[in-house]
Amino acid sequence: MHDDLDMEYFRKRLEERRATLLKSKKAAKSDAPVELDQARIGRLSRMDAMQQQAMSQAAAHLSNLELQRIEAALKRIDTGEYGYCVVCDEEIAEGRLRFDPSVLTCIACARKAEAK
Repeated sequence: MHDDLDMEYFRKRLEERRATLLKSKKAAKSDAPVELDQARIGRLSRMDAMQQQAMSQAAAHLSNLELQRIEAALKRIDTGEYGYCVVCDEEIAEGRLRFDPSVLTCIACARKAEAK
C-alpha cells in the first residue's frame, strides 16, 4: 500500500490546480463571443476570428478534461485508492504523481495505451 505518500500534499496540489482552472474558466465565460459577421469584417479577419474561437473551444475542452481527472483523483484520495493504477491496480511511482497528481495510470499501462 502507498503508506509513504503524503496525501495532504497531493490533495493540496490538486485543490490548488482545480481552483486555478475554475478561476480561468470563470474569466473565459466573461469574454465576449467572437463576432463572425462577414458583412462587418473582411474575410481574413473572419477566418482569424473563427480560428481563435476554435482554439478557445479546444482549450476549454482540455480544461474540462483536466477538471474531471482532478475530481477523480480527489475521490480516490478519499476512498484510499489514490496512487494505484486504475488499469492494473499496481502502485503508481511517486515521481509520476508528483509530476501530475491527477494521473490515473502507471507508466507501463500508459505506454501500452499510447502504443495502441
